[in-house]
Amino acid sequence: MADDVRHDMLLGVHTPVVDEYSPQLLFPISRRDARDRLGLKEPLPFAGTDLWHAYEMSWLDQTGKPIVRVGRLTVPASSPNMVESKSFKLYLNSLNNTRFASGEEAAATIKSDISTTVGEDVGLELFNPGDRSLAGAELSGMCLDDLPVATEAVEPEATMLRVQPTGSVEEQLYSHLLRSLCPVTGQPDWATVWVHYRGASIDHASLLQYIIAYRRHQEFHEQCVERMYNDIWLRCTPEFLHIQAFYTRRGGLDISPFRSSDPTARPLSRLNRQ
Repeated sequence: MADDVRHDMLLGVHTPVVDEYSPQLLFPISRRDARDRLGLKEPLPFAGTDLWHAYEMSWLDQTGKPIVRVGRLTVPASSPNMVESKSFKLYLNSLNNTRFASGEEAAATIKSDISTTVGEDVGLELFNPGDRSLAGAELSGMCLDDLPVATEAVEPEATMLRVQPTGSVEEQLYSHLLRSLCPVTGQPDWATVWVHYRGASIDHASLLQYIIAYRRHQEFHEQCVERMYNDIWLRCTPEFLHIQAFYTRRGGLDISPFRSSDPTARPLSRLNRQ
């Protein structure tokens, strides 16, 4: 377990089913500790969001009939806290037998509770389960996964990244080989990571080695992406940089943290893999 992880969180602990509305289940995790380890100070060198999809959202209408939706939650990277994923799942479960007068009332309640937890207003969209806009996107750019690389590194280090002595390029690169570990349970989290940048050409093999080096690295999803962004930004000094990791679903939730040097940039939605 990581040293700065609080021991009172619900993740990794057996918890009974909560059958009534319980916003107190939501557990905030400060972003500050991980950013301090990276030497990140205000103003941050990136903007972005943590994009969540919640596939197991349900409540009751006024007659007691279940309503089922898929939620898309947008948490600003500028918020002081993240929301811990198991606590979010348990919170959503606590809504299952709660009656709301309308979908708008349910959405307003959820949005308010999550905003209070993370310390900043979040965005929330609700979709019917068959909505076509939930279809997975196809990434553009070059997949790095077939490159022959050695994988000896135990931990990711910025010094692993190499820059080619050529002129400026703009390219999009991605890999499906990202695996990191939960800092509480040690269980693996799987993801596709996508990098779009302009600047001195990053050596593709070194980038893939760096991504694979996260295989035994223990941090939350959002923290891994900020570490990647910071390492590439400082080591390769690009003119602009976007990074998004698309973590696969766990407990009815997927998380896709997005960080960018452009505050107007927006994340991609989700992949079929999720």
